[in-house]
Amino acid sequence: MILRPVRDDEEDAEVVREVTAAAFGASHQLSGGDPADARPPGGARPEVAARERGRTRHLARTDPGGCWIAQDEAAGPVGAVLSSRREGTWGMSLLAVAPGAQGKGVGKALMARALVHGRACLRGIICASRHPAAPRTYRRAGFTLHPAMRLTGVVDPAGLPPLDGAVHEGTARHRDLMDSVDRRTRGGAHGPDHEELPRHFRLFVVDDLAGSGYCYADDHGVELLAATSRRLATRLLTAALVGIPPGRHVRVAGLTAEQEWAVDVGIAAGLDISNDGYVCLRGMRPPNPYIPSQLFL
Repeated sequence: MILRPVRDDEEDAEVVREVTAAAFGASHQLSGGDPADARPPGGARPEVAARERGRTRHLARTDPGGCWIAQDEAAGPVGAVLSSRREGTWGMSLLAVAPGAQGKGVGKALMARALVHGRACLRGIICASRHPAAPRTYRRAGFTLHPAMRLTGVVDPAGLPPLDGAVHEGTARHRDLMDSVDRRTRGGAHGPDHEELPRHFRLFVVDDLAGSGYCYADDHGVELLAATSRRLATRLLTAALVGIPPGRHVRVAGLTAEQEWAVDVGIAAGLDISNDGYVCLRGMRPPNPYIPSQLFL
């Protein structure tokens, strides 16, 4: 087996997506969400596949030292890892190993290479699935495991209170605002990730005398939310849920116990609460108020 860097091209983006699909389908995904959510009947939605390929190419561009493919001489690609460094905050958004390569040291080798990429970082974050191997792997790497929840179901807008202030459509001019909120909540700005995220999600922004915050969302849920107060975070999450088309099944994942404000919004919206793996952290407390991105943490 050899490890090689992920290239910023469509071929490698598809390789990573195929390895991920195989790993998810066999419930072997260690990070990046729950295998049960990865490929609905009939395959992944086209926009989800496009997001995954876009994320891979983006991180291969910004963090070539943190993105690797494990390749077997006979079987071809059998594993992949994607990680990034953002102002002293290291994140791993994907660790996937194909079923036939499980238990052969592939995941260990990939993670070791990703950790080398983040060795100068003071903070680390991983969103881990409920697969039994995930918490063992990340705890052994020195991460604290914070059990997480998710909200799922169809939004009942009648249960949500009116917004207590303005929510605006975000644009590129809000980049400094978002980086500032990132630094306050997670210790490091997302920086170039704010160039990739708007390609796939709508951006909501609040900015008033009470503080500031932002939220990326689409018609299926929330991808990332950060704010300087729970009040503003509640406003952003409410606006994102109200904007979802009627009858659409939604998902808001990665909620630690510190995000009770989000759980309360979900209860008001009639959503179900269930377990959602772990948010694994090193050198930092759970960001709050904050909903991590499954793609960019």
